Amino acid sequence: MKPLETIIEALRPKTTIGDKSISIKNIVFDSRKVQSGDLFVAIRGTQADGHRYIAKAVEQGASAVICENLPEQLEEQVTYIQVKDSAEALGIAAASFYDEPSKAVKLIGITGTNGKTTTATLLYRLYSDLGYKTGLLSTVENRIGERVVTANYTTPYPVELNELLRTMVDEGCDYVFMEVSSHAIDQRRIAGLHFTGGIFTNISHDHLDYHNTFKEYIDVKKRFFDELPKEAFALTNIDDKRGEVMLQNTKATKTSYSLRRLADYRASIVENNLSGLILELDGEEFYARLIGEFNAYNLLAIYATARLLGNEKNEVLRALSNLKTAEGRFDYIIGDNGIIGIVDYAHTPDALEKVLETIVQLRKKKERIITICGCGGDRDKTKRPIMAKIACTYSNQIILTSDNPRTEDPDTIIEEMEAGVPKEAEAKTLSITNRRQAIKTACRLAKAKDIILLAGKGHEKYQDINGVKHPFDDKKILKEFLK
Repeated sequence: MKPLETIIEALRPKTTIGDKSISIKNIVFDSRKVQSGDLFVAIRGTQADGHRYIAKAVEQGASAVICENLPEQLEEQVTYIQVKDSAEALGIAAASFYDEPSKAVKLIGITGTNGKTTTATLLYRLYSDLGYKTGLLSTVENRIGERVVTANYTTPYPVELNELLRTMVDEGCDYVFMEVSSHAIDQRRIAGLHFTGGIFTNISHDHLDYHNTFKEYIDVKKRFFDELPKEAFALTNIDDKRGEVMLQNTKATKTSYSLRRLADYRASIVENNLSGLILELDGEEFYARLIGEFNAYNLLAIYATARLLGNEKNEVLRALSNLKTAEGRFDYIIGDNGIIGIVDYAHTPDALEKVLETIVQLRKKKERIITICGCGGDRDKTKRPIMAKIACTYSNQIILTSDNPRTEDPDTIIEEMEAGVPKEAEAKTLSITNRRQAIKTACRLAKAKDIILLAGKGHEKYQDINGVKHPFDDKKILKEFLK
């Protein structure tokens, strides 16, 4: 139970009608889940407007309602709280309900198109190795210390998010590393959270099924930094042409990292091969098990964050050198005949290109590159032909296949990808809808030392078809056919 008056103080609403002195049991924004004594928050979502369900929520026992527009008929036993933005109010109310857990830990948010999961996961591992109890909120999984909690969204909704943070605080976590998606920023899921720091990795073509334009997508990412408190730090990749834009209006301390320009934190690649990276970082050479230039950026962001959080340089470098890649991120295996299989979550044009560029740099020029890729259904359609074209540019053989078709026809998705295949690449391009069969075919086509890139699903252990998640593990199936 929580006094409603405490939440009202945090919200600073336009109007409050009814008894402020009551206590509430839970905060709910789905009217179907309302129980007696709950606070119902009417959200204007992408699919439905919660204001239409206020009466139903009250009927089911809601004792208080947060809304932007007051209903025509007010029930005497219910307290109504009118706010400007109910989505933002939900975040603030959830934070208040769980006693502001984000203020009791050092919460670091990571945003960008690519690299969020790797950066958050490796920061979690780094701080765990340094002896801290640490929390992780990511696409792959949520962790409270060593305990794994299932992740349903890249960034959970506010009630679940603050409940998780409260559990992390109660179980003694010192640091929490959190992916911050553009959807979460736009939908105000992170409202009410207090961030110690924010990291910008990069930005490229993605989520235009949700954001109307690329500019809107950039502006949403920038909003995260605009809202950081002045006592926080804002760390940006200035090699990305929009890296400095992210920090234009932030009140936080501005810091930067780079492989190519003068920056607060800078590194250069000394060696890059399948055994790992050797970087010169902050005047020191060190070896990392991770592979590729994109991972050099991730490592640099992680190092800079640890230094900004006050950790000693050599201590951080020692721990960094022991880190392994996040699951499904340039996750490679070597078959019995020397064929190299790489599983990667690359599902955007930029990510696919970076992974393929890395493979081209690492091979010894004789090995062929066989790329298997698809595109998700019910997502940004404009990137489909672009991704196919990128795969053709860098690969000796391409197999277009199904990813997570969701409610779309997978053959239609593949046809839209085929539109990006150049005329001269048609002979080396196959379309095989069945993903398992596509993997099997690639392994049959490969010769000793060839490199197979299996892109798109990475860590996922399912294939989403018409709302049903069928068991499907890219790495497991690739291993099976590489034997």
